[in-house]
Amino acid sequence: ELQQKVEETELLKMELQMLETERVRLSLVEEKLMDVLQLLQQLRDLNISKRALGKILLSTLESCRDPQPGKAHLFEVLDTLYHELTACELLQSQPLEKAQRRQSLSNPLVISC
Repeated sequence: ELQQKVEETELLKMELQMLETERVRLSLVEEKLMDVLQLLQQLRDLNISKRALGKILLSTLESCRDPQPGKAHLFEVLDTLYHELTACELLQSQPLEKAQRRQSLSNPLVISC
């Protein structure tokens, strides 16, 4: 009976470790998604054309067509989209003070549960 309890404890520890790993992964995805949403908000405020935004999205999807082994595909797509958005000319030409002022404002994208 004691051996069975030890085995159950080990299984629960492994399960807890897997849950913690998944929690960290989801936290990273959430953080990257928030970064992408903030960039999209900035681009919307700068009146980016739908055509330009569509090109960025298609470029992202094209470069992420074949998932890289060992990398979470969702995170890879978000990360690539983030880099594509940061390379956007509208954001590059935005004055530094304006960009810093926008970042200092409270985040309108945060949803409290």
